[in-house]
Amino acid sequence: MPAAPDPRAPGWSVGVDIGGTKVLAVLLGPDGQVARSHRTATLPGPDGLVASVTTAVRALTGVHGVPVDALAGTGIGVPGVVDPATGTVEHAVNVGVEQRFGLAAAVASMLGAGARVRLENDLNVAVLGAAHTVAPPSARRDLAFLALGTGVAAGLLLDGQLRRGSRRAAGEVGHLTLVPDGLPCKCGQHGCVEQYASGGALDAAWPSTDGRPAPLVLFEAAASGDPRAVEVRDRFAWAVAGAVRILVLTCDVDHVVIGGGVSGVGDPLLDAVRAALARETLASPFLASLRLADRVRLAPRDVPVGAVGAALVGRGEIV
Repeated sequence: MPAAPDPRAPGWSVGVDIGGTKVLAVLLGPDGQVARSHRTATLPGPDGLVASVTTAVRALTGVHGVPVDALAGTGIGVPGVVDPATGTVEHAVNVGVEQRFGLAAAVASMLGAGARVRLENDLNVAVLGAAHTVAPPSARRDLAFLALGTGVAAGLLLDGQLRRGSRRAAGEVGHLTLVPDGLPCKCGQHGCVEQYASGGALDAAWPSTDGRPAPLVLFEAAASGDPRAVEVRDRFAWAVAGAVRILVLTCDVDHVVIGGGVSGVGDPLLDAVRAALARETLASPFLASLRLADRVRLAPRDVPVGAVGAALVGRGEIV
């Protein structure tokens, strides 16, 4: 077991990434590297979230000789509409929080005197973590994190600053129309990107029969030559490429990092999306000049970018 970090050293922080089923936390050192991680189940609802977060923080601090009050701070990434200034979250229905709730203050109260807790949206912490761990230093000021999960959305880092939007809706590319008069979306529109480029879309188009994730099953079938699987895969890749094109053409980010559950497919997904982007540039010298395919990469499987980004928020690197 590695030696416990020196609690007197400056810059230690904890980052907590809350998902629908799990809470993943990391202890981040002053060098920006993950010293330890901890995973626990998500307990939904306001009280459940407070318990989940405090359990994770204590597992990474007191047990290893790093008092909570010695941390530069604790950052929390949570889905929903987040106000970082007040530390509140609302409309986080997939973790059981609908009304506005002061999660940061509640966690700080549980952790005790001296605890510094900051709150941020889960996609925003993911883009910060991606910039910290994936992009080269020259590209860390303009980057998008495209999350392909049950839905589709993006976190945006522009000119080194998070772009949250005036209504906290920046990056909601999943609800832009991709197919006019297309499939109905829960948002009330038709043909949204989310209906074609999400894990939920793949579940509907290629249901898994063996308990494995539908994206893995689909891409394996396509690789084996199943013509229907190839058709579904290519349409999915086309839709993801559309989301990438939207992000580049609106924000001109240096990199679009693909994460979320579907990214677990790995290189076959990346290859398919890059191929779709390359096909689109054949008829457009303008798109070709933007080198869209070169800007896309996958989030690393071995780095919890959401938790890392939350730790950066915790120590006050982003305001």
